[in-house]
Amino acid sequence: MENLFLYVISSLELLVAEDYMIIYMNGATPRRRMPGIGWLKRCYQMIDRRLRKNLKAMIIAHPSWFIRTVLAISRPFISEKFMNKIRYAHSLEELAEIVPMEHVEVPECVLQYDEDRIKAQKERMEQEQQQSKVPKEKNFD
Repeated sequence: MENLFLYVISSLELLVAEDYMIIYMNGATPRRRMPGIGWLKRCYQMIDRRLRKNLKAMIIAHPSWFIRTVLAISRPFISEKFMNKIRYAHSLEELAEIVPMEHVEVPECVLQYDEDRIKAQKERMEQEQQQSKVPKEKNFD
């Protein structure tokens, strides 16, 4: 994971001349594969000031409870300017409202994750609607 991060940073240093956004596809990532707080802090400290300054937004697609908690705990160690750049997109549809999707390559597992979430959400809504239609028994004791 550290080698990947270093590769991404070195690539960004060559590519970034203007404002840019980073999209982190969190959906379908098992918790055991998510980085810890210490690692995130070291990564943030390794990012050159110019790259931090030109970062327009860090978008986290399908943020889990765990990643939101890690970011909340990390808040004292990270500048307020950077924290204000973090945005959450709870679905790919929401992500499309933030960034043109023709510039985003979404992995198949994330597409499937998004589809499964939408399907589960629709099923929950239908179930709630069915339950609200069932007449409640009146108890006249």
